[in-house]
Amino acid sequence: MTTQPTPRSVARGTAAGAVRPAPSALPAATPVGYPRIGPGRELKKAEEAYWAGRIDHAEFARRTRELRRATRARLAELGLDAAAAAPESFSLYDQVLDAALALGIVPDRFASVLAADGAGDQAKADDDVLFALARGTVEQSPLEMTKWFDTNYHYLVPEIGPGTELRLTSTRIVDLFTESLEDGAGTRPVLVGPLTLLLLAKAQDGAPESFDPLDRLDDVVAVYAELLARLAEAGAPWVQLDEPALTADQRLSQAELAEALQRSIGRLAARADRPQLLVTTPYGGIGDLLPTLLATGAEAVHLDLTRGELPTVAQLDGVDTVQLVAGLIEGRSVWRTELPTAAARLAELRRRVTEAGGAADAISVSTSVSLQHVPHTLELETSLSAELVATLAFADEKIIEIVTLAAGGIEPGAVDGPRSVPRAFDGVQVPSVRERAAAVTSADTERVAYEERAEAQRQALGLPDLPTTTIGSFPQVGEVRAARAAHRKGTLDDAGYEQAMKEEIARVITLQEELGLDVLVHGEPERNDMVQYFAENLEGFATTEHGWVQSYGSRCTRPSILFGDVHRPAPITVGWATYAQSLTPRPVKGMLTGPVTILAWSFVRDDQPLGDTAAQVGLALRDEVTDLEAAGISIVQVDEPALRELLPLREVQHADYLDWSVRSFRLATSGVDTATQIHTHLCYSEFNVVVGAIDALNADVTSIESARSRGEILEAIDPGAFPRGIGPGVWDIHSPRVPAAEEIAEQLRRARAVVGPERLWVNPDCGLKTRGYSETEASLRHLVQAVREVRADAEVPAGA
Repeated sequence: MTTQPTPRSVARGTAAGAVRPAPSALPAATPVGYPRIGPGRELKKAEEAYWAGRIDHAEFARRTRELRRATRARLAELGLDAAAAAPESFSLYDQVLDAALALGIVPDRFASVLAADGAGDQAKADDDVLFALARGTVEQSPLEMTKWFDTNYHYLVPEIGPGTELRLTSTRIVDLFTESLEDGAGTRPVLVGPLTLLLLAKAQDGAPESFDPLDRLDDVVAVYAELLARLAEAGAPWVQLDEPALTADQRLSQAELAEALQRSIGRLAARADRPQLLVTTPYGGIGDLLPTLLATGAEAVHLDLTRGELPTVAQLDGVDTVQLVAGLIEGRSVWRTELPTAAARLAELRRRVTEAGGAADAISVSTSVSLQHVPHTLELETSLSAELVATLAFADEKIIEIVTLAAGGIEPGAVDGPRSVPRAFDGVQVPSVRERAAAVTSADTERVAYEERAEAQRQALGLPDLPTTTIGSFPQVGEVRAARAAHRKGTLDDAGYEQAMKEEIARVITLQEELGLDVLVHGEPERNDMVQYFAENLEGFATTEHGWVQSYGSRCTRPSILFGDVHRPAPITVGWATYAQSLTPRPVKGMLTGPVTILAWSFVRDDQPLGDTAAQVGLALRDEVTDLEAAGISIVQVDEPALRELLPLREVQHADYLDWSVRSFRLATSGVDTATQIHTHLCYSEFNVVVGAIDALNADVTSIESARSRGEILEAIDPGAFPRGIGPGVWDIHSPRVPAAEEIAEQLRRARAVVGPERLWVNPDCGLKTRGYSETEASLRHLVQAVREVRADAEVPAGA
């Protein structure tokens, strides 16, 4: 049996003698989620201060409490002041981890962590267990982390087995609702639904091969029922259960999904001791599953009507007993909603609901997905052009759109094409860029056969078997960040800034040589972010000052805004790469971010197909790659960690996406000589499903996240079908633990047995920007030591 946390805080927030609230309709305007990091990244700052020991838990709890209070006040100010109008979507780290911990889904390997949390401050113990699972400990690796559907948000993958003891171990969600009552009208608790939780989970190590996490559905539903009862006792009128798994192809058939819906949502809805249920289906359409969902007994159902279609009258069968929540405001982009178009769709939905026997006036207006995917507010931005600002809406502005649309008075209008009012300010359309993209032919995406390239690169580079390298970035120390900030403010001139960056590059090159790495990097001290840096140096982009979005935990990014035709006015990385190469005889990689990732981690224009935009970015990067080669850089890495991320959730749409995404990468990398080695890097997604596309990128070497998922990608690699170099990561850089040399050596031996020593590269899982130098140096020393041991294996005669 799995060792479980002792029951914690189960009694907190429970109102003695409370009864289930009287039935009530959802407010006319209600989003399904809101950013939780704070407009000034208050959550990030509090967490990192706590982890570093700069504040104690009491101060940490005070800061996060103040953030939640400010969030609730802001939402009420924007018009979400009715009971249950505002979602309680706050999380200290990840909503999936919250649900798993509430049910006691904790892997056996964390037994020692759980055993240590039973005494003293229980709230501190709860948070420390959560952070241990999320970040790992000195002894234990953290939970696997991967992308949340087709977004750049990362969730932690629950691990469950047939013997995992499931019981209510935390009622944090109840505490947050009770807290919200103190702050005003009371929020709507939000919880990942039971079906999505198990469809996203993985079997715990040691589970029978035949075990599927869904085998525990009945047990999970029983604990959800207990948690819902606690919320009813606390007085919550509504609870939101998020079931985005219904919008993606799953390992279950449609009939099996329908049956699972009845076993989960249907059984929960059948109970009397619960609040009313809102079931959300963000990230796409659910099609013919809608009648099943309407029949579960849930009082309200949310539909994503930006990526999903309006339901047909037939699909609305059963809507007469259910309130619809119409996700008409796109929650994943920063473009302002064309309210007349949204009003027209709302009117048509009401007509169809009426025809199906429902109440048209009972429809609430909402976002398509949680607003956690966009920044807090445009009010903080001072440097964006007025023309661009007029087309934008961040989270707060989208809530205003919801409230406006729900209030009525918007005259319905029609749209013909992607946008009814095309953007027309400078930079949106550049004729020379469009002419160049139109002239591209298939020859522009081809190189000579890999075998010929591999031999030329062996001769040119002279690398040993199992060559060692890193992914690109090195730790960004305070002095580097301070120099960048001073240069941006104008208090450090260009010469001083260049000198500061060169000093850091020289330090990184010297360190790598001393460590014994084979292929070096310049460390990227000049880059604030792997996408924003290129956006700042390419035409067609705008960058924000405060447009922060949570990627995972305390990690936040500022996605750039791609509003116009993309082109490169001047070389971007050549000077830094050639300076680094001048310091060492070992090869230094040129480091670029690929076109798909630049699109995925930006807010991209919606007035033309994504494939057209990707081709423009690919051509701009092609110019950079060929300039690096001309400057003497023999290895160029073009990172595509988002290749899997943008893969559509429905298989029927995969072919078109993979066609343009692969083509854009090859367009960027196919203009070089045979002896120039092209690398790419991919991380933190389930890449097993796109191995064919990874192969089609035609890179000479692919490094890929592997350590955190414990080498799962190796199971998908057929050496005959994937003949090029590959570097499965051997060090999980998103955890502070330092892997032992023996641990790395064992991973290498396993990888070598699959791909062979002549194709195996050795590298961390990802860039080192977020790590400190002490752990970086220790881990890289262990990496090099492990490689030497594994190389020595091949030198020992058989039977010796």
